[in-house]
Amino acid sequence: MNPAANANLFSRLFDGLDDPKRLAIETHDGGHISYGDLIARAGQMANVLVARGVKPGDRVAVQVEKSVANIVLYLASVRAGAVYLPLNTAYTLNELDYFIGDAEPSLVVCDPAKAEGLAPIAAKVSAKVETLGPDGKGSLTDAADKASGEFTTVPRANDDLAAILYTSGTTGRSKGAMLSHDNLASNSLSLVDYWRFTDKDVLIHALPIYHTHGLFVATNVTLFARASMIFLPKLDPDLIIKLMARATVLMGVPTFYTRLLQNPALSHETAKHMRLFVSGSAPLLAETHREWSARTGHAVLERYGMTETNMNTSNPYDGERVPGAVGFPLPGVSVRVTEPETGKELPRDEIGMIEVKGPNVFRGYWRMPEKTKAELRPDGFFITGDLGKIDAKGYVHILGRGKDLVISGGFNVYPKEIESEIDAMPGVIESAVIGVPHADFGEGVTAVLVRQPGASIDEAAVLKGLDGRLAKFKMPKRVFVVDELPRNTMGKVQKNVLRETYKDIYAKK
Repeated sequence: MNPAANANLFSRLFDGLDDPKRLAIETHDGGHISYGDLIARAGQMANVLVARGVKPGDRVAVQVEKSVANIVLYLASVRAGAVYLPLNTAYTLNELDYFIGDAEPSLVVCDPAKAEGLAPIAAKVSAKVETLGPDGKGSLTDAADKASGEFTTVPRANDDLAAILYTSGTTGRSKGAMLSHDNLASNSLSLVDYWRFTDKDVLIHALPIYHTHGLFVATNVTLFARASMIFLPKLDPDLIIKLMARATVLMGVPTFYTRLLQNPALSHETAKHMRLFVSGSAPLLAETHREWSARTGHAVLERYGMTETNMNTSNPYDGERVPGAVGFPLPGVSVRVTEPETGKELPRDEIGMIEVKGPNVFRGYWRMPEKTKAELRPDGFFITGDLGKIDAKGYVHILGRGKDLVISGGFNVYPKEIESEIDAMPGVIESAVIGVPHADFGEGVTAVLVRQPGASIDEAAVLKGLDGRLAKFKMPKRVFVVDELPRNTMGKVQKNVLRETYKDIYAKK
């Protein structure tokens, strides 16, 4: 690309649009938004952001329910040169206090029902607060409706930040992954080619849009291809199966596929119009992969990505999609497996630390230069923290995580955060939180604790104590009380032993 050209993701998405009337988004209730509408609405919203004092490089923190207006806000933020910061709608005020304090946004956008609670948190960093409800209405859209749709897209360079997404850290403290305009654009364009997207495609979009999969992969790939999406507020198996008759692609997390398999309407016949089913954000059980193929005649295409890197690998569009594997490195992406202690590259089929390099790899962690330096090698490879191997055919396999990170329902859960909350409860000596295989969620968050002699604390008491302290996706699905936790000779809790002990607790009966 010409370095002098505007590298702003918005420009790259929409410049050269040949037909403004082309359908971009169809809503679940029958609304139709064209590409021209989307550009004009983003212009209106960008004008409002600028009027509220948002300058290029400023963060716009957003905790709102999924809506077309939310997509418009994302596009407008990028168009105005701001840094879009989506926050999981399940986060509590306790958690938001950290994210907003760390990112110091100039604007916070939230559900009208949360504005009062968020106001004092935003005030600490002198951020303004605007509202946007699940229906797409709020102070932000009220202002945008009166604004001009004309807006000159702010010039950005490839390495300028487009977004910050928070991810779990090895200390339990969330880290802000800084993603540039080129990180997002290059990865999406690569996926358009790799997954054979065209302007004839219709994506069933049922993912949340506060993380990489639903926001950057599903949305950006669709827009770059000039395809359209049917925009659903959430997973609705009955509706998704009906929509397959006129859609071509579904992107989901493993939960989507297990829930759809529970629906008797799913069959070869109902899936015959579809060309591609993609799964990611958590491991898809090989059993689910095989069952889906038998029921629908389609092999799910599993891929591997991270908040810090967007997508790294994908099973092939043509060729064998191997159950339990995440395929080959995407074009322009390099993947290697190294010895965790030394960083020495390992040969095929040996298990080690997965490292990746490419234009998709993030710019580092927000205001954490030491952490950035520790996880990005001098030659540009990012140490993912995932353990895995590359087999003789070149397929990448993810076999576990060196950081004990739990991925439940596609969301990163760091055990230390939950352990700290449980350990603070009266009657608890210590706790260990692990992830174990779960057909719906990939991994089920599971807590194991040792209680003080005579204490009456049990599973119900722990869950009650955590309610309101943690986002729902971080809540343990089960809590077990034991006499002692297994330890190695150094006194370190052996979570691998706990994972083995409890590996079958969520198995289908």
